Amino acid sequence: MSNEVVEALEVWIDQDLCTGDGICVQYAPEVFELDIDGLAYVKGDDAELRQAPGATVPVPLPLLTDVVDSARDCPGDCIHVRRVSDSVELYGPDAE
Repeated sequence: MSNEVVEALEVWIDQDLCTGDGICVQYAPEVFELDIDGLAYVKGDDAELRQAPGATVPVPLPLLTDVVDSARDCPGDCIHVRRVSDSVELYGPDAE
């Protein structure tokens, strides 16, 4: 990925693997939130949780490092960050 062009990224959480530790919420509370079921979900800029399986939200550029760190440090290995243009996972369990 070129330094001049930052590609649009999106993030989603696999709730089947989520352990509810909340590390993602500590890193990026603007993007992640624990719901009443104890699992983490992504939320949009409208602050509404996206609860459908595989639901994605855009990664805000100022929070990119926090979102990537949450994917790397997640004990459930359930946070997926992928490029919007071709759905290639850049960070998370399916990243190459």
